[in-house]
Amino acid sequence: MGRITNDFVSTIEGSVFSNTGTTIIPPTDHVFVAITTLETTTFSNTLGLVAETSTRYAGTEDAAGDLAGGSETVNEGSGGEEILVGDSFPASLTIYGRYTKITIASGSIIAYYARDGK
Repeated sequence: MGRITNDFVSTIEGSVFSNTGTTIIPPTDHVFVAITTLETTTFSNTLGLVAETSTRYAGTEDAAGDLAGGSETVNEGSGGEEILVGDSFPASLTIYGRYTKITIASGSIIAYYARDGK
């Protein structure tokens, strides 16, 4: 049976459960593509939610899409903010992107990974 390549869910190759204080890293040649919170969750310091490209995906190390209004490019928008340690996300929320490392300060998540595909 062939793999359906235009279906987002079919690209997911596995998942990881994580709770308070645990750092997770995807398998070699993979990235986390979706993160679902199981309870109210906060991410740790600047290495809490590390995006593959910090200017394209919301994260804790930089503000994605934070160019000044009128300075938008094909790769970055304006008005975005960095996720801070105190920012909390409610249960049942799913964050999509391309992440290389996740550390949560409180709560619990399931993170789904897919082949890097670059």
